[in-house]
Amino acid sequence: MKKWTRWQDWVAVVAGLYVALSTSWTEPAGASMSLMIVGGILLVVVGLVNLSMPGMPAAEWVQALIALLVVAAPWMGSYYDTMGVAWSSWIPGIVALVVTALAIKPSTVEHHHHQVAH
Repeated sequence: MKKWTRWQDWVAVVAGLYVALSTSWTEPAGASMSLMIVGGILLVVVGLVNLSMPGMPAAEWVQALIALLVVAAPWMGSYYDTMGVAWSSWIPGIVALVVTALAIKPSTVEHHHHQVAH
């Protein structure tokens, strides 16, 4: 698996960017501003880690956890009833969660293949 080539991780990075940047065009509610900026940045960072070091299943699981937290953020931050900002967490969070789920098995296979090669 080559570095910087996995489309799933690029999609997670873009989803994270959208979540973090959407705070500039959505009306803040509850703790939306801080949760979305932190969640989005974390998705970007872990996505870049996964792109630069493919074959690390633990990092994929961390990315899945962060994506799940981004999906849950509207309830945790009390902005689930403010549709514009809530949807800006839910949709990219679900997208990141789905593409990360698709990346876990190939990452695990690559990890095992790399372990056997040494």
